[in-house]
Amino acid sequence: MTDRALAVVRAGALTTVQDQGRPGHAHLGVPRSGALDGPAAALVNRLVGNAPDAAVLETTVDGCALRPRSAVTVAVAGAPCPVTVDGRPAAWGAPVRVRAGEVLEVGRACRGVRAYVGVSGGIAVDPVLGSRSTDLLSGLGPAPLTDGAVLPLGTPAAPPARVDVAPRPAPPAELVLRVTPGPRDDWFTPEAVRIFTSRTYRVSPSSNRIGLRTTGPALERARREELPSEGMVLGAVQVPPEGTPVVFLADHPTTGGYPVIAVVHPDDLPAAAQASPGTPVRFVAVRRR
Repeated sequence: MTDRALAVVRAGALTTVQDQGRPGHAHLGVPRSGALDGPAAALVNRLVGNAPDAAVLETTVDGCALRPRSAVTVAVAGAPCPVTVDGRPAAWGAPVRVRAGEVLEVGRACRGVRAYVGVSGGIAVDPVLGSRSTDLLSGLGPAPLTDGAVLPLGTPAAPPARVDVAPRPAPPAELVLRVTPGPRDDWFTPEAVRIFTSRTYRVSPSSNRIGLRTTGPALERARREELPSEGMVLGAVQVPPEGTPVVFLADHPTTGGYPVIAVVHPDDLPAAAQASPGTPVRFVAVRRR
């Protein structure tokens, strides 16, 4: 019987299993989770012939190294990075055949933050609440990868895509996030609201899968009382007491007690996932529909 599995040679700074997430459980306090750069995860699945909901690996900054126990087709996309197979250069953004025992090395991101590794058959860890995603906030799903771990693989469903290289947008040199004001923009002074949509912030090194944190001008509140905890959505821009905006990403808490000044358009969140520390951030207000 073929041993359909991947051995982790080098786990990297933070490599997790991700799929399309587990929406619909916020009432239980369970975040959506899932791949932060959904289009990149979908691309690597298409390239290796997987269904869109197959689980992939999401690396952070410095990649990972994997050794399949049987021949597989892999694809790496998201943050541009060097890819090698047993030390030989291999294509990024295209299907690559890796034989049993060879080492696939996903190198450090040249730009951006997160690379995605799709493997034919998908990562077949046990699902939790319908998803194989690692949720760093609640602890659901498989633990982040560690050196020496072994990941089971599913059965390939279709042949890999017949492409040389799939085009993908580059990670942003400047992150422009469209936001719909509210629901708590009235908790801030008019000047703070003006600053929020006219000044430039930068991505903070303390950003993670829970939220993209920023540095820049503090936003002054017009109201000083505490806000009772209320539901939080993906893309909510929460403003903690220090006054700098935090954009909630896939592993965000389902409730929060700091006011939300705006909500980011969902189409802009994949770029937020690839914005490296120091990247300029601008919030651009759009009208409520």
